Amino acid sequence: MNALHELRFVRPSSLDDAARELAADGAQALAGGTDLLPNLRRGLGEPRALVDLSAVAGLAAIERRADGGLRLGAMVTLAALAGDDGVRAGWPALARAAGLVAGPTHREAATLAGNLCQDTRCVFYNQSEWWRAGNGYCLKFRGDTCHVVVKSDRCYATYHGDVAPALIVLGAEADIVGPGGRRTIPLAALFREDGAQRLTLAPGEWLAGVEVPPPGRWRAAYEKARVRDAVDFPLAGVAVALARDGDRLAGLRVVITGTNSAPLVVPTDSLVGAAWDDAAAQALVTAVRTTSNVLATTVATVRYRRRMLQALARKLADDLWVESAPR
Repeated sequence: MNALHELRFVRPSSLDDAARELAADGAQALAGGTDLLPNLRRGLGEPRALVDLSAVAGLAAIERRADGGLRLGAMVTLAALAGDDGVRAGWPALARAAGLVAGPTHREAATLAGNLCQDTRCVFYNQSEWWRAGNGYCLKFRGDTCHVVVKSDRCYATYHGDVAPALIVLGAEADIVGPGGRRTIPLAALFREDGAQRLTLAPGEWLAGVEVPPPGRWRAAYEKARVRDAVDFPLAGVAVALARDGDRLAGLRVVITGTNSAPLVVPTDSLVGAAWDDAAAQALVTAVRTTSNVLATTVATVRYRRRMLQALARKLADDLWVESAPR
């Protein structure tokens, strides 16, 4: 890795100051830095300024809302999220997803917003400068060709976040701050299915926090496949939320990660209102397969990642159906 290029470093102490600094041309938000700083030291990006959000009051808080939901600040660490008793009791899928990210030391520094807004990854992108230069760079950075899908006019680098799919199936919303003020959108709408232009944030906008509704009758779970049980990103990950009414599905939400350029919602409306049986499970597997677009963006094979994605989706739905049975 190389030394960082020359840049300006600022550490605002209020939301207004942070918004003003991030509205400047070439400014980039810095949270825990576990994703951004290694990329910058590999020469992947040259921001003019890093705006450190660690001193902004209130951004590291986990708060219980009056309606029983959660307010999670952008700077909440993944370790705090995974270890919080209230989160573990009410939203265990969220706590588990946070606890599965990287290793323990990473989670002590890595933040909620940083994990959600992490860069997409690809074997042709996450390399040293000399390696990328020797291959003519790529469509995601400095080049004009996607080496994964050569004739494509878009980048197919893959989103490998764990926390986003869990929050999306829980119905979370993103709190966004920018030059035009504050706005709230469904968390799924934060992402774009484009490896190079992965987020829908406008210039100067940044993620200030996440709102999570009360769990209600929903039960949720998250699992992923990876080579090692620590450090590795998901090669395929699935979050499922299920609501049961007697012997019928009252609701089913499924989100996949690690296979596409964004965490994607799998269409499941056709399964709601019917019983959960082998036919329904097979229909879900088919929907997962058709929603995903697994390509050679990692060292693991496409076949393995596709099969794991389908198997995890069915297993989680089966398990949640049993857990939701009336007692």
